[in-house]
Amino acid sequence: MPYTRGPEYSRPFKQILDEAKYLVDHGVKELILLGQNVNAYKYDGKRLSNLLLEIEKLSGIERIRYTTSHPKDMTEDLIEVYRFTKKLMPLVHLPVQSGSDRILNLMNRKHTVDDYIEIFEKLKKINPNVFFSSDFIIGYPGEKEQDFKNTLDLIKKINFINSYSFIFSPRPGTVAANLELTDRKISMERLEIIQSQLFKNQIKFNKSLENKTLNVLVENLTEDKNQAFGRSEYMTSVIFNGKKNDIGKTVKVKIKQSNRTTLYGDLVKNLNKKVA
Repeated sequence: MPYTRGPEYSRPFKQILDEAKYLVDHGVKELILLGQNVNAYKYDGKRLSNLLLEIEKLSGIERIRYTTSHPKDMTEDLIEVYRFTKKLMPLVHLPVQSGSDRILNLMNRKHTVDDYIEIFEKLKKINPNVFFSSDFIIGYPGEKEQDFKNTLDLIKKINFINSYSFIFSPRPGTVAANLELTDRKISMERLEIIQSQLFKNQIKFNKSLENKTLNVLVENLTEDKNQAFGRSEYMTSVIFNGKKNDIGKTVKVKIKQSNRTTLYGDLVKNLNKKVA
């Protein structure tokens, strides 16, 4: 990325907090901290973990997310936040790009597959409710059949619940732009296999949520205005029998059905109301 977007820099810590406070004061319930390598954030000795903990103190905020992260910057202090946080959502988007150390080295990614698995295992031990999503580049120059199989094996091991996958596309100004491309047909075949496995993971995870009650932050009504649309803690789309006055609220929805991308359910009525 530095070749195409320039070097990284971090915004002032107080500036970000002041902006967060402003947004919360104006009704925002969920904040997403954005950065190309957001977990590399460092300003005047403060790291992303410090920022997350300070934002968590804001009474009006209900959900916190951050994206996109880099495995090399998934530090112990950041992992520890997941041990006791109540507002940081349990979906970790951590792009691995490939399940082959050889390809990761060619990509100059600065992490290995074992590094990635170690992060995964630490987070799952701290908080079993944490699940991962990722990015994958298929057909990187020099990718062999074994490299591809290693990526497929990693996908099965981690059980990513939502991921993005693409065929390698050369970008001017990068080292990879001058490398010999993998055969397009082979890359397409590999991408189809990878996406098929990723889709199976999504379907299986969403199926596991059926008959469970989830917290859903309501964003708007569906196009026909007959139902409400929101997102679960894992960013999954949820459609249910909500109303306009549910928008902006976090409500409980019992999931009845699911497909690869969406959960469908019913609003759980407040059972604690006193009966007259």
